[in-house]
Amino acid sequence: MAEDKSLSLQGQRILITGVSRSLGIGAAIARRCAAAGAAVAMHGHADYDVALEYPDAAAGWTHALAAELAAQGLAAVALTPSDLARPDEPARVVAEAAARLGGLDGLVLNHAYSTHAPLGAWTAEHIDAHLAVNVRAAMLMIQAFAGQAGAGGGAITLFTSGQYLGPMTAEIAYAVSKEAIRGLCAQAAAALAPQRIRVNCINPGPTDTGYLTGAAYDEVARLFPAGRWGLPDDAARLVQFLHSDHARWITGQTIASEGGFDRYARL
Repeated sequence: MAEDKSLSLQGQRILITGVSRSLGIGAAIARRCAAAGAAVAMHGHADYDVALEYPDAAAGWTHALAAELAAQGLAAVALTPSDLARPDEPARVVAEAAARLGGLDGLVLNHAYSTHAPLGAWTAEHIDAHLAVNVRAAMLMIQAFAGQAGAGGGAITLFTSGQYLGPMTAEIAYAVSKEAIRGLCAQAAAALAPQRIRVNCINPGPTDTGYLTGAAYDEVARLFPAGRWGLPDDAARLVQFLHSDHARWITGQTIASEGGFDRYARL
């Protein structure tokens, strides 16, 4: 039998979080998964991006992307925007997505809360904000997803960072929360294996989502052998692979997709 070389996601129904601005990883994931044949439900919290003054942040952007994809004949819906720090929101978002798409086969947890605070500037509120969005929400969404999953199983993709490869001393609360995500990947993969749900985790490395410019941007680019930052679509391509049948025997893994990033080259 001839081998199918495609990475089709035809017939899959995938919930993607963190889809709230045009330059973000979430938008790239939504575009690529929809183009591969999946029906995508997109959740975002644009108020967070607006507060951080990202240049492409705008209220209602997730709905605009859904309209853009629909105009191309692709299956995409925008979910009610909300803050995943609220305890009831993670399960509600999964329920809304499942209702809109008629069930879910895939879950991509791309959302993140990230602010800088070195040791000495930490507060309980600062720490709790990272844990609530990055860890608690992810756990509750995985639980809700598993609760509605059918006999066919499914796939979950989490996002971590590079804290396990080197220090991130300006953002330790964020780093700690993302290390918890690596642990969650391993534990959830084992717990959900009987349901035929695979769980994997991506470390996308420094990705050009518009948060850095000028000399600082150029300095980071020099730390890549290819001389460029990672692109949102680099991460999106890996998500597509992990949710395709080509990755059917991969679970519990953290994959560093960093383009050879040398975090120690500046030392």
